[in-house]
Amino acid sequence: MSNGNIRDFDEITSFLGDYGLFQILVMVLLSVSTMPAGYMGVIVVFVSDTPEHYCRSPNSSSRNGTEWEQENGFHDRGSWMGPGSCSRYKLNENWTEKAAGFNDTEQCLDGWVFSTDKYTTTIVSEWDLVCDNAWKVPFSTSFFFVGALIGSFISGHLSDRFGRKPVFFFTMILQTVTALIQVTSVSWVMFTILNCLRGLGQISNFIASLVLGSEMLSKSARVTYILLGHSLGFGFGYALLPLFAYFIRGWRMLLVAAALPGFLFIPTWCLIPESPRWLLQKGRVEEAELVIRKAAQWNRVPAPEVIFRAGDCLELMQNKDEEEQTYTYMDLMRTHNIRNITILGVFIWISVAMVYYGLSLNSSNLHGNIYLNCFISAAIDIVVYVATWLLIDRAPRPTLLFTTLMFCGIMLLVIKLVPEDMPIMVQVLALVGKTGVSAAYCFIYVFFTELMPTVVRNMGLGICATAARIGAIICPYLLYMGLYSKILPYIIFGTASIMAAAVSMLLPDTRNSKLPDLLIQTKHIRRFSCCSKEALSTRPDATEGFKEVN
Repeated sequence: MSNGNIRDFDEITSFLGDYGLFQILVMVLLSVSTMPAGYMGVIVVFVSDTPEHYCRSPNSSSRNGTEWEQENGFHDRGSWMGPGSCSRYKLNENWTEKAAGFNDTEQCLDGWVFSTDKYTTTIVSEWDLVCDNAWKVPFSTSFFFVGALIGSFISGHLSDRFGRKPVFFFTMILQTVTALIQVTSVSWVMFTILNCLRGLGQISNFIASLVLGSEMLSKSARVTYILLGHSLGFGFGYALLPLFAYFIRGWRMLLVAAALPGFLFIPTWCLIPESPRWLLQKGRVEEAELVIRKAAQWNRVPAPEVIFRAGDCLELMQNKDEEEQTYTYMDLMRTHNIRNITILGVFIWISVAMVYYGLSLNSSNLHGNIYLNCFISAAIDIVVYVATWLLIDRAPRPTLLFTTLMFCGIMLLVIKLVPEDMPIMVQVLALVGKTGVSAAYCFIYVFFTELMPTVVRNMGLGICATAARIGAIICPYLLYMGLYSKILPYIIFGTASIMAAAVSMLLPDTRNSKLPDLLIQTKHIRRFSCCSKEALSTRPDATEGFKEVN
């Protein structure tokens, strides 16, 4: 059969339409499923926040520590690493007067008293994670992203091997159950280990839902799903977090409230089908046809008597003359094109995730109310996702990614010019800059879903998401450096954003292109060419100063 007679998956299933009942049901269910992922990734803002604190009085066992401190004038309630929070004046043996020497101090030998103005408890106040133990706070946050890194790496392979649907539901249960077990933590070590497992479930579920929905929808519906569905669900979940935290001030009950919605998705097993693209790639044609026929019934449209003919989707289905091929992560390095896309993707995702999570987790350090700051940060994300959806088909993909990242980088570097006595201006610039990286963060899921072929799509996105977790692991320590130089994290984030913007211009444009299925369909990257007009005219693939690289 000639190539002109071979139909691809989008053409074969075009009779279903773009927005029938089936597509809307899939989009809504999978989009809502991302809400727990939205708040689980940044719940640490409240669970691990450090309340104001000061040294506990030595005779607090007989009298209220706070009352004793106030009576004797030793109640400097500085910031978590500020003056008075890690030392106290030495007292005489009767514990009533200062020892000789006005500046004679000692460590907090009897623990700390924590303010309950914002929280009843956090992991910091429960396990005294301050002063010499303050490093444990960013470490536990980073360990969540270590789990996300592991999940990103293994879930892609499992999803490409065993199916999108089983991995999606398993990781949803893993995220939910782990959070509930984490509530029972009796030590910081137990909490941190479970944080790792929760991170593994969170990112694995997020990626599985992204790929599962993308592969069942047409091009226009797919872009709408990723930006107005998947990303918006994530944003609404993020926006719910400060509302939950405002009314639930204890970290254990906050985790319970965050975990319980995950159980609501278990009954949707009967409604969400397996990806027909994946079924075809595995040679399971009958099961793929069954999914399409059920979709036709939901949409109330007639299905052809034979949906997949012998010559259809030959590039997607395994060649009958060849043994069934199992793809591995090494296939992401097999050809020049897929290797270039993977390498560029790794760098871009590291930078974007580091800046995005850095600015999101920085909510607790901004001037003003922490709940309001977190909500504003989430609201910015929601508005940006809608704006990105409106702009995505009006500009080339690389240009859009370049613009958003460059805008973010410039805004963050401008903070260097703001005087120290203008914290509100720093806050405004940081939030304005976050609009750029938020747009880039949701957009790269669309972009790289279109760049990666079906046979390695979940593994490709898994590698990129793994790289993103490396950036997320780094960002808590960059924020920790802000204790010594408030401007340094913004300089690093701004520089990383600008570097990623420059690299993004090498990527090929996928606008109005079909979703690739095989490795040979991967697009070429571009590089800037200073060739003469005469040289360019001899290359049919050269366009306006760029040329493709094989």
